[in-house]
Amino acid sequence: MKNSTGLDVIVFQELIDIIIDSHHEVRVPPVLGLVAALKATLMYLRRNRTQADIADGYGASQPTISRAITALVPVIAAVLEHLVPVAEDVAPGDVYLIDGTLLPCWSWTDRPDLYSGKHHTTGVNVQVASSLEGRIAWVSDPLPGSTHDVTALDTHGLLDGHDPTHFIADNGYIGRQMTTPVKKPIGHELPENDKTYNTSVNKLRWPIERAISHLKNWRILHTDYRRPFNTLQTTLTAVLGLYFLTNP
Repeated sequence: MKNSTGLDVIVFQELIDIIIDSHHEVRVPPVLGLVAALKATLMYLRRNRTQADIADGYGASQPTISRAITALVPVIAAVLEHLVPVAEDVAPGDVYLIDGTLLPCWSWTDRPDLYSGKHHTTGVNVQVASSLEGRIAWVSDPLPGSTHDVTALDTHGLLDGHDPTHFIADNGYIGRQMTTPVKKPIGHELPENDKTYNTSVNKLRWPIERAISHLKNWRILHTDYRRPFNTLQTTLTAVLGLYFLTNP
């Protein structure tokens, strides 16, 4: 079960209980019921399988699975949102790793701003902060994929009220007084001491890269998002809630 839904039996039952106790109105297809509808929705989020493929496993139609996902994703987001840390939870004085990542999505013709020149595909930019050990401390709201990492960080205002030197990032964030590698000067080699420094900074950064990779085990964040774009924010909140439910 955990491989297909991301939750073991105990946590799955916990989520069922949370949803029931929340008294949210949940209009899942009667042919599925809450348990099967939740399993199907989690399979969609965890594996990003097509709705038709999931439907085959339940002897249901693709529209039935679509209705289940449409009904349950907002409920999951609502009942687990309190588990998701926000920018105000990033404690002043602590040291954090920062990185940006692209969550890929379809190329909608009316959203040319989703194209990322860095990644050569369409998606949304999210910023992630973690502890030095790689525990995720904050994930930003999504911005269009064309947004540069440093611009995205400025937009979210994470550094406001913080000592920027306490944030360690790659050279895409140069210019904000954060701890970053030294940029190679045009037409010149870096001095050996700068090379050594850069190696040290980059070694510190691997835990956040691992953390983002683990987050993207929810494959809906790793492969193209196919549902209407206006549902992506809620889907991200739901997945983050599930991530922190399973990583307390």
